[in-house]
Amino acid sequence: MVRLKIVEAVHTALRALGVEEVPSGVTVERPANPDHGDWSTNASLVCAKLLKKNPRELGVELQAELEKADIPHVERLDIAGPGFINFVLSPSWLHDVLLTVVDQGTDNFARPNVGNGLEINLEFVSSNPTGPLHAGGGRWGAFGDSLARILARCGYAPHKEFYINDRGNQTVLFGQSLSARKGGHDVPPNGYEGQYISEWAREMPDTADPVVWGIERSLHEVEQSLSSMHVSFDTWSSEKALVDSGAMESALERLRASGHVYEKDDATWLATSELGDDKDRVLIKADGEPTYMLPDIAYHHDKYNRGDIIIDILGADHHGYVPRMRAALIFMGHEPKEYEAIIGQNVKLIRDGEEVKLSKRAGTMITIDELIEELGPDVTRFAYLIQSIDTTQTIDIDVWKAQASENPVFYVQYAHARIHAIGREASKRSIERKPLDQVELAGLVDPHELDVLRHLLELEEVLVAAARDRAPHRVTTWVRELASAFHTFYNSCPILRSDVDPELQQARLWLVEASRIGLSIGLDLLGVEAPEEM
Repeated sequence: MVRLKIVEAVHTALRALGVEEVPSGVTVERPANPDHGDWSTNASLVCAKLLKKNPRELGVELQAELEKADIPHVERLDIAGPGFINFVLSPSWLHDVLLTVVDQGTDNFARPNVGNGLEINLEFVSSNPTGPLHAGGGRWGAFGDSLARILARCGYAPHKEFYINDRGNQTVLFGQSLSARKGGHDVPPNGYEGQYISEWAREMPDTADPVVWGIERSLHEVEQSLSSMHVSFDTWSSEKALVDSGAMESALERLRASGHVYEKDDATWLATSELGDDKDRVLIKADGEPTYMLPDIAYHHDKYNRGDIIIDILGADHHGYVPRMRAALIFMGHEPKEYEAIIGQNVKLIRDGEEVKLSKRAGTMITIDELIEELGPDVTRFAYLIQSIDTTQTIDIDVWKAQASENPVFYVQYAHARIHAIGREASKRSIERKPLDQVELAGLVDPHELDVLRHLLELEEVLVAAARDRAPHRVTTWVRELASAFHTFYNSCPILRSDVDPELQQARLWLVEASRIGLSIGLDLLGVEAPEEM
């Protein structure tokens, strides 16, 4: 890669000027403004004090050293501002990007192995099995699944997990609600309302255990809803099964052995305040019943059997949960770096300028199925992934339903469909794409052509950042920018028109293919279909 050659040349030049060990702060990055060149280094600014020189003065000396280096594709070096050195490259360096994209294809292009096989357990959604999944839960599903795809592409080994809270008072109330509706009665106080309870009660066999049957029915609904938007799990973990296995008692014994458990007011406490929690937490109440905390600790400890690092993707009301769980896991013998938590924010739905709050089926919430019915699975999933999960999201249903450029997913999918339309039209005109090694790419010099290649070049860097920061929305932004660059190229640079030079036409056809590869990779990471026609 050209960047690595530039980095090597910068380090060599600095050593020639007397820098024995290059500081970690020396960078080679893309300038924010493309007019400033293709790459830029801050080496003069970082090393000026070290060499007791003015940054601009050092920049002149560094430029002279770099001009002696044989850096491929570099046309000239410019000094900007207080001493930045900008590298202006010939278009040929981006032609190499096209060759790489096509040679490696969708399977191998942009696969940075930064994970080295590290196993990561991702737990997400994990709603109570007492009804349909609400629209907010869909956001967690899209986020978790896309994060897993990104991690896998970056060389990690992700394991996707759904935790079933299938014990406790809420499941009892759920079963009682089903039983009441089955008999034509009102649900009990604090029971579950909504049309779906009546619907499911009519489905429930007379001989069924309402709790067991209801949980299975709810999980089936949730699994179907998530599957419709291409979300799946490797493991569905049952809280009840975990407790029945004795894991909770084993976890308590391990915590006692750590020396951080004590008795007070006839209850059993864990001293989580020792490690940053705002107060200690009860593990077993005075009546002998465990709080939710104890089985949760046992479950998290168990998850390390399926991951070196575990990541919880939690709801907006779980900020206080994180420090207490981290403390508990440290007491269980795990390292702080082995536990992460991502706090997501809620989703607001807008239709006709008004917030949509009530569901026809669930009564108190909009279900993910209702949103998918409105928008379709691809649009729904893309909408969830368009911004960072730690920000409150507003989904305007009218905008996302529109088949127009204002609809981001339509705009991206249309770019992919347009590529296939070009192929079909070329076939009609008997225009065949030659083998790439027989095509001269030197004609690709139009700024719009080069912009597409620059975006393709950025994909690997985007993936590394998205994996590191747990930020799938970075891929969403990238794929939108690539689609925009492709549409602009298509509208500005004729491809199949009869007056286009045949050699340039061939080069542009391969640029179209490289664009297809990039869009296919991006859409797959987002869990969105890449249509061949629309």
